[in-house]
Parts: sequence; structure tokens; C-alpha cells
Amino acid sequence: MNKQTKKEEGKQQEWFRAVEGEKMVVLLNHVKPDRRKEFEHFMHGIITPIAKRSEPDVLNRTRILHPTGPNEDGTYTYIILWDPVVPDGEYNLYNLLLLAHSPEESDDLIKLFSESLASDQLGYEVIQTAW
Repeated sequence: MNKQTKKEEGKQQEWFRAVEGEKMVVLLNHVKPDRRKEFEHFMHGIITPIAKRSEPDVLNRTRILHPTGPNEDGTYTYIILWDPVVPDGEYNLYNLLLLAHSPEESDDLIKLFSESLASDQLGYEVIQTAW
């Protein structure tokens, strides 16, 4: 694992990148054009604070890439990279929600996430190559 640091608002932040042979996951989220704010709020305002407290290793190895424009069908593709995957990390969004919310609240929040998607999330397990 390749550990790097970057300065952000006067503090050091660790971040990691996979090295040859390590597993990564690429997730594609096709988001409805009128639900982008809900999706971004869910990822950055709800999930990120929970992960920061309970799964900092996972968070330090997760990147969320925002689209620069719409797809031909009007949807927007957000890409999530787990780079590299933390073997014992918690990646299930619902399980993360349960760490901070009741089951009923978690149900409502996961519904917010699901309803923002135009289609099912696509996920790919990949292996980092030497180059």
C-alpha cells in the first residue's frame, strides 16, 4: 500500500493508493439529474461523518469522483473508488447508517440514497497493476 499525505486546510490528511496486486473496487452510480443534491448530501453529509468516526481506514482509502457534466441520457455518473480495499472494513452503507441512526431512520436514509439512483449501482472488483 502506498501511503501519501496532503495538506488540507492546515492539517495533514493521510490517503492511500493500491500497489501492484492489491484489490480495488470501482462503483458507478448513475444519479437522476434532479436528485444530485440528495445523493451528494447522503455521501458527504451523512455517510462521511459516520465513516470518519467508525471506519477511518476505509474513509482514507475511499475517493468519490463527481461528474463534470451529464451523460447522454441526462443522468450524472458519480464514481466511488475503494483504493485499496481494507480487508476487514465496513463498506455496507446500511450497516454504517446503523452505527449512528435507529433502524427506522436508517431505512429512510437508505431510501433517500436508492431513490437518487437512476439505475442499480454497478460495482467492479479490480486488481492494481504495476503500471
